[in-house]
Amino acid sequence: MIRHELRGHTAFITIDNPPANTWTPDSLRALEALLAELNADRSVYAAVLTGAGEKFFSAGADLKSFAGDKVLARHFIARFGAAFEALMNARFVTIAAINGYAMGGGLECSLSCDIRIAEEHAQMALPEPAVGLLPAGCGTQMLPWLVGEGWAKRIILTNERVDAPTALRIGLVQEMVDKGKGLEAAAALAERVATLSPRAIEYCKGLIHNARNGIPRRAGLSLERERFMDLFDHVDQAEGVNAFLEKRKPEWKNS
Repeated sequence: MIRHELRGHTAFITIDNPPANTWTPDSLRALEALLAELNADRSVYAAVLTGAGEKFFSAGADLKSFAGDKVLARHFIARFGAAFEALMNARFVTIAAINGYAMGGGLECSLSCDIRIAEEHAQMALPEPAVGLLPAGCGTQMLPWLVGEGWAKRIILTNERVDAPTALRIGLVQEMVDKGKGLEAAAALAERVATLSPRAIEYCKGLIHNARNGIPRRAGLSLERERFMDLFDHVDQAEGVNAFLEKRKPEWKNS
């Protein structure tokens, strides 16, 4: 199941399917629905995702859900794609607090987030080829963008398991923290996000994704300037400048 709670401007989402927090079609559908709900709530500026317990972020797909059945497999992978693309394209900033094993669809979930924080004992891999499958929850597309083709091939094509220090070194995660400190670190990062203009962050995220998705640079630069001007159609632009000039904290409306 997927649990969530709102604290201030941050949504805390927990993958809770013991013992290994595996994904099922129902939990993926629940994640997609939750993200749509949070997208519609303009008071949400960030979301933190983590796994229940201390050992697993998520061990990936529950293979029993589709083993040997092509029809069920097609349904399952469609659910993976829909949920993780929704996570990838969420209006707000998404932060994965990787608190243990992140395998297969578990790692792909974190790859779909904007920022990843790993606890020191975390282990990450995309082992699908070892069971005759491939990482089709955005893994083959997202991993090379983050770590480069060489490391992506090493992880996927040789089934190499990456520990937290290695993940930090190759850019798979942006921070490593002590065991049990991942949620705290992610929450602190989310609080920093809440000090920024939500609309400006939304536009910046979209522009960064344009670069990732191969939008020609000239078009991207033109759209960057358009988005800059679009901010003037919203109250937070004036609020941000006035707060700076008046030496006070801005009060964002995100409307």
